[in-house]
Amino acid sequence: MPMIDLPYEELLNYRGRNPRPSDFDAYWERGLAEMKEVDAKLEIVPNSFSTSQVECFDLYFTGVKGARIHALYARPRHATTPHPAILQFHGYKGHAGDWLDKMAYASHGFTVVAMNCRGQGGHSQDTHPVRGMTSSGHVVRGLDDHPDNLYFRQVFLDTAQLANIVMNLPEVDPNLVAVTGWSQGGALTVACAALEPRIRRAAPVYPFLSDYLRVWEMDFGGVHEELIQYFRNRDPLHANRDLIFEKLGYIDIQHLADRINAEVLWGIGLMDKVCPPSTQFAAYNRIRSPKRMVVYPDFQHEWLPGMNDAIFEWMLTM
Repeated sequence: MPMIDLPYEELLNYRGRNPRPSDFDAYWERGLAEMKEVDAKLEIVPNSFSTSQVECFDLYFTGVKGARIHALYARPRHATTPHPAILQFHGYKGHAGDWLDKMAYASHGFTVVAMNCRGQGGHSQDTHPVRGMTSSGHVVRGLDDHPDNLYFRQVFLDTAQLANIVMNLPEVDPNLVAVTGWSQGGALTVACAALEPRIRRAAPVYPFLSDYLRVWEMDFGGVHEELIQYFRNRDPLHANRDLIFEKLGYIDIQHLADRINAEVLWGIGLMDKVCPPSTQFAAYNRIRSPKRMVVYPDFQHEWLPGMNDAIFEWMLTM
């Protein structure tokens, strides 16, 4: 089999290259404390899309730094007892998708909530000002500012806040809440399960936002081209390289992974140049809860046939 990364046997033991800040745990405890102090101002508005089996709503809440976050919210119309819920997270710069994407789970007795990431393709706000370069993407947004102003810190906290909101919906069993997503959505799946330990199951597919130093050294471009442009514009001599990657370590999902309590089903393509396999294994190998990886040897950062079906069947057994 051709390889773009480490041999598979080495991937199974790879633990990542990007540094973990010494105050990493304190950083996230401070963030969670800030999140819990926010008045979410929850608003649920009926949406015109509906079916005989499913009713749909627009859900809004206020996240950290004052941003108003939007999510699509679908629930079984005739449910009479608390039931499972699943949170869905979308890919980079995208949005939460169409209502049809939510119907399979909702028609099988799940409440489904799909978050729009702040400042990306949906209707969520990104209102928090930051210093420095913001023109080339979200990974570097806030990198010149205090670590508490990193863009993905706020998004990770949005996922945990939304999970808490969903767990408190009257129709939801808070012990049966799951999360899933692909690429950026996979990273947010890992982050959400790490920051909200009550998440029961997590199904990330080829997650992004892991082991930044490794992916930068591999130089496959893609969304991590942001790091190259950052250095060209802000640190052309790499004088602050170590400090930059240490700061990125705060929003590196490999360092959150060992906080996960959920059962994990992980999909990966071994030819992925957008989220190289080693960067994914850096996070996967740190998960201590029950886990299983579905490996597609010949696939890149693309549709993985059968993966959504496998996730769906697995979620139905929760």
